[in-house]
Amino acid sequence: MRTRAAVAAAVVVSVCLVVAVGVLLIVLNRSLTRTAESGAAARAAQIADEAGRDGVEQLDPALLATDAQIGAIQLIDSDGRVVAASNGAPAATLSRQVVPVGQQVGLGRAEAKDESFDLSLIGRGAVAAGEPVTIIVGADREPIETTVRRIGALLLAGAPLVVVLTVIGTYLLVGVALRPVESLRRRVSSISSSDLDRRVAVPATGDEVAQLASTMNEMLDRLQAGQRAQRRFVSDASHELRSPLSTITTALELAHGRPDLIDTAMVDDSLLPEARRMTRLVEDLLVLARSDENALATHRGDVDIDDLLLAEAKRLRAAGIGVATRITACRVRGDASALSRLVRNLADNAGQHSQSVVEFSCTTVGFDSKLKKPGVRITISDDGPGIPVADRDRIFERFERLDPTRTRASGGTGLGLAIVAEIVRAHHGTVAIGDRAGGGAEFTVELPSDEDHSARSEQY
Repeated sequence: MRTRAAVAAAVVVSVCLVVAVGVLLIVLNRSLTRTAESGAAARAAQIADEAGRDGVEQLDPALLATDAQIGAIQLIDSDGRVVAASNGAPAATLSRQVVPVGQQVGLGRAEAKDESFDLSLIGRGAVAAGEPVTIIVGADREPIETTVRRIGALLLAGAPLVVVLTVIGTYLLVGVALRPVESLRRRVSSISSSDLDRRVAVPATGDEVAQLASTMNEMLDRLQAGQRAQRRFVSDASHELRSPLSTITTALELAHGRPDLIDTAMVDDSLLPEARRMTRLVEDLLVLARSDENALATHRGDVDIDDLLLAEAKRLRAAGIGVATRITACRVRGDASALSRLVRNLADNAGQHSQSVVEFSCTTVGFDSKLKKPGVRITISDDGPGIPVADRDRIFERFERLDPTRTRASGGTGLGLAIVAEIVRAHHGTVAIGDRAGGGAEFTVELPSDEDHSARSEQY
């Protein structure tokens, strides 16, 4: 990076120097030319005044003298003859153009083929002894061009030094600027998966380097949190699987030694419940693994949420649990299997904690919902002990159990609500926990609907 920055600086400075030198030489040439032509014009005006008073023969010789600016002077009559000239002026007329009396014009440049002179001509019309004459004063361009060439050579000679100094300065300054970044890089490279609790020092400068350090620390926080969650997940999954596997292994070892002890009661009371529980746990783990890969809602289609709620209400009634419904026809676009699992998990959670009744409701919502778009609101509540406000966030964590009633003996694995949260996220919805009127917990899920199916409004 330091080398690239130095090379880029060298290229930019070189281009800027070339442009600046070119512009400077052009401006200098025009300024010197303008000054010389102004001097020539002033000399022509002086000669015109004196020639008009005293005639050509009586001109002050000093007016026909040349200097560093004036290279040649000629007075030409109406017949095109040179009637007076400065020393060293060419014998031939510098310009055949006749300038009207009282006017002053530029006559362009006059260059000798042998390069003996190079003049910018100024012409002025005057009257001498009653006869019109044209006064031509040539401003010498040789000193101008010599000055411009010398200054250009000096600037071009100094340009490489400026470029070299720029390259060295840029290389050193970029190195100094990148020193904190290199320090951060070494610090981060030394952090491995076994010591993610380490952090990089954040400079007090408040600049981009400090922001980079803060971002790296935030990234390390996320990595550490993810690692902890992964380790906890593996530990909890292993712990959950150990109990049914131990029960099944113990029974099989007993059957191996005493086959007569295996009867229908042991199979129905011990082996099958533990096997089913382990099957449910493995299925839940597979669902969460799919959610981690963002593959929960891959088969999208029209799903009637009201049908799913009615099916769960019927199932709970068959289990002897009181059910109340306020269900209107609701349809969303989503994965039917995932949404069915969402409703079942919420229904199982409510049925497990209810004392007498579980309430199901479903209705369409507009832009006033949390979704800020049309959708469906699903509410499943129970009249149980409720959920404390402090626990409403962590209840959606994996393998989380809040109270002794949610034990392994009751069949809960602590994954049901975590799966609910993942399914809601995959469908771009929201889930919230509140207090049911009259006591208990109320789960509210809002899912966006891609189409408006609210025309079906019959009540169940």
